[in-house]
Amino acid sequence: MTTTSADARVRSRTHLANDAWEASLAAHAALMRRFSAEDVWHGLSMREYDVLYTLSKCDAPQRLGEVGRHVLLSQPALSRLVDRLVDKGLVGRCADPADARAAHLSLTEEGRQLQRRVGRAHGRDVAATMTAALTDEELALLESLSRKLALEAS
Repeated sequence: MTTTSADARVRSRTHLANDAWEASLAAHAALMRRFSAEDVWHGLSMREYDVLYTLSKCDAPQRLGEVGRHVLLSQPALSRLVDRLVDKGLVGRCADPADARAAHLSLTEEGRQLQRRVGRAHGRDVAATMTAALTDEELALLESLSRKLALEAS
């Protein structure tokens, strides 16, 4: 059987998976550069905002390790970042009643207000960027596929 030029262009599943991964990383990098350039952060870094956002979604104070499961930082880097947020008065730290060696983290009222202010502006930027590039059907598919990948990886 001879191979036609169309057959030669068919990518293997491994090649397709790696190309999809690289495209996902490229999109993420481009979007993060765009969002970080927006004038919405009120003196926060995007990583600091990520911690505030993570804590804002929690009903109760969280241990550092739990926060670390939701942000892309090493434990030592997260500890230093949290120390800065505590120093700024945006995050509070209290003793863990179940383990005196550990601490619980929560937003202060000032941290909650800043997270909401930044979050509203950032959310508008995200929506404008995403809806300019994708249809509603594509947005729904991207959400579904991303959730599926995250669930499979966890």
